[in-house]
Amino acid sequence: MQMRALGGLTVSAVGFGAMGMSHGYGPGPDRDANIALLRTAVERGVTLFDTAEVYGPWVNEELVGEALEPFRGQVVIATKFGFAIEEQGRQSGVDSRPENIRRVAEASLRRLRVDAIDLFYQHRVDPDVPIEDVAGAVRELIEAGKVRHFGMSEAGTATIRRAHAVQPVTAVQSEYSLWSRQPEGGLLDTLAELGIGFVPFSPLGRGFLTGKIGADTVFAENDMRNGLPRFSADALAANQALVELIGRIADGKGATRAQIALAWLLAQRPWIVPIPGTRRLERLDENLGAVEVTLSPADLDEIETAAAKIEVQGERYPEQMERMTGL
Repeated sequence: MQMRALGGLTVSAVGFGAMGMSHGYGPGPDRDANIALLRTAVERGVTLFDTAEVYGPWVNEELVGEALEPFRGQVVIATKFGFAIEEQGRQSGVDSRPENIRRVAEASLRRLRVDAIDLFYQHRVDPDVPIEDVAGAVRELIEAGKVRHFGMSEAGTATIRRAHAVQPVTAVQSEYSLWSRQPEGGLLDTLAELGIGFVPFSPLGRGFLTGKIGADTVFAENDMRNGLPRFSADALAANQALVELIGRIADGKGATRAQIALAWLLAQRPWIVPIPGTRRLERLDENLGAVEVTLSPADLDEIETAAAKIEVQGERYPEQMERMTGL
């Protein structure tokens, strides 16, 4: 496995997003199967694993903690704070008050079975809490030895700069792929300037860029994609042009669409580490195979020229969810 510098961390070039194992995509394999897959990922060379208290909530951290306990010191576990979660598990807005950050840190340490959280992201910016207070709370946790690195998710450049001035930010996480390119320009330029790593989530477009989802695809009742505008039947039909583009490149390389989508991300900056998620061993191996796919400057130019002619249809999130991002 190739390694990359992610801010002050050195991690595998491709990480593992664990969210879908227990949150967002309907019923999946049982707990033992998920644990086995996470451990196989370590054996394949993956060292960056991503979770959050809100995934489930809570059960995803517990799953990751149990699966990776035998590999303490060998892997980097990232988790997140910043949502208000009621006792019954219902998410009710954002909450990045310092007292909540400290509470979440203590609970996450227990669930993850670690002495320190390797990378602690603010999951979404809280407009009611100055980012300086958020960064200061994480700095105190770092000084106490309970957290090692500070991260931010879906934050804008001005907010990142303000936070970074209080506590250096190691990594920023946002959605980024061939059909979700908001981070280009301002955000990526700012991260390069400040020496912050970038972790794209949903690098395969929540499965769409693999070519296995079409306008007639029926998702499970509790699959989050049912509520995303970009996954309406009309949008899926319109966006097939992007999948066809990726497919043409994949056919020429003897690769899969997923591998081309990930290889394209890896080619954008040397400090980008995507975190595709999966529940299946064959998909894990497929995703990790992307590091062996080389896209030449001519390949990248071809992709860019063709992609520029394709207008992606449908918003990423419903309006209420989109307002929670800082991009």
